[in-house]
Amino acid sequence: MSFGLLVIGDEILSGRRQDKHLPRLIELLAARGHALGWAQFIGDDRPRIIAALKEARESGDIVFSCGGIGATPDDHTRQCAALAAGLPLALHPGAKALIEERMREVAAEQGVAWEPERPDNVHRLNMGVFPAGATLIPNPYNKIPGFSLGRLHFLPGFPVMAHPMIEWVLDTCYADLRPQPHAEHALYVYNGLEATLTPLMESIEARFAGVRVFSLPSVDHPQRGRHIELGVKGEPVLAAQAFEALKGGLAAFPELRVSTE
Repeated sequence: MSFGLLVIGDEILSGRRQDKHLPRLIELLAARGHALGWAQFIGDDRPRIIAALKEARESGDIVFSCGGIGATPDDHTRQCAALAAGLPLALHPGAKALIEERMREVAAEQGVAWEPERPDNVHRLNMGVFPAGATLIPNPYNKIPGFSLGRLHFLPGFPVMAHPMIEWVLDTCYADLRPQPHAEHALYVYNGLEATLTPLMESIEARFAGVRVFSLPSVDHPQRGRHIELGVKGEPVLAAQAFEALKGGLAAFPELRVSTE
């Protein structure tokens, strides 16, 4: 099981909005000992959204989907979630009550009477039309809920709403999920090329099953200049052993300069 993120909306791909969900989800997961396994950005394209949601369902991963659950013509996520799951859409009674409660509050703030049959108020109830069997995710910002279908959790695109809702899901639904033991070790290599170091990296992964080697080259770092950040990550004991083996392997290249700082 892994954690995944879907960010849905043309505004992200066009640059009209900058994504804030990816870095925040990484932070929220790390604070609980977890890590993000994958992320995908999708425009307001129903076939692509449906395909992504089907894949997410089949993966068994815990997936957060941000964006597209409103009730305007460019919001497709609720409908796509139903189609991907093969479920009908229906007005969720709990969502209806929350939306009506919010509308009453807004009317009171404006000093006007609440008119439940007014066309715009009737339309707002569409924000509570979810796939049958969905459960609600409370929204502390304005009470308009998100929803869950199994391990798929659907949230608004607004970070001020989505991020506390993600925290609620993690702490309510997955509080007992044990983090995978994980450690990372890295060093900096100067005067080297990735192609030269690739056989060493491959040998480390072959020797220590489950450990992954990473190589992050930089050509214009403001302090370090051209270098490669080389490291390993995985189960703590194996990762430590693999890191020692990596350092030993680098000793075979006298032209390299290696630093841990």
